Amino acid sequence: MTNNITTVLFDLDGTLIDTNELIISTYLHTLEKYFPSKYQREDVLPFLGPTLHDVFGNMNPDQIEEMVTDYRAYNIANHDELVKEFVGVSETVQTLKELGYKLGIVTTKRLDVTMKGLRLMKLDRFFEVIVAYDHVKKVKPDPEPIFLALEQLASTPAEAIMVGDNFHDILAGKNAGTKTAGVAWSIKGRDYVAHYEPDYMLENMTDLLTVLGE
Repeated sequence: MTNNITTVLFDLDGTLIDTNELIISTYLHTLEKYFPSKYQREDVLPFLGPTLHDVFGNMNPDQIEEMVTDYRAYNIANHDELVKEFVGVSETVQTLKELGYKLGIVTTKRLDVTMKGLRLMKLDRFFEVIVAYDHVKKVKPDPEPIFLALEQLASTPAEAIMVGDNFHDILAGKNAGTKTAGVAWSIKGRDYVAHYEPDYMLENMTDLLTVLGE
């Protein structure tokens, strides 16, 4: 249990909101157009976490922008139908807010799509600060987005914890000097997250309240 934490930073996709099916189906749709029959469901799991530019840039640097445009069009069109809730998230975030914690989101998504997901799940009212892809030069696991969020929340790394489902989140927290919590509901599996040695592992988001001594 850790009692000196005043600030909780969350990743969005796969941590606060279940966008896994949306992201997988969007990748499969997009890649089918450019690389017919080449990618199956399990092939796209490693693409959850990195930025679109990183993923598509590794496949075909000449077509990054077209692929990103196609990805975003399908993603937006299917967003509200495919995004789901994770058990325990809404009540945990609301409780943290009521207890006076400073709450922020640090995501590699663009701000417009981030807000779409937060509003859909009615989580937008809880977060004072959102640091998205648009706001930084370097994304997680670089500490820049975490430092930016902490600066805007007037917090320090020593009083913060970063919560996420991917290695980028855990390493970004470590690089910034915050505590870190992995989520066992990561689509890549609990063992995958544990491999990066977060300070805490949450089986359900409500476990975060125990970690914080509430």
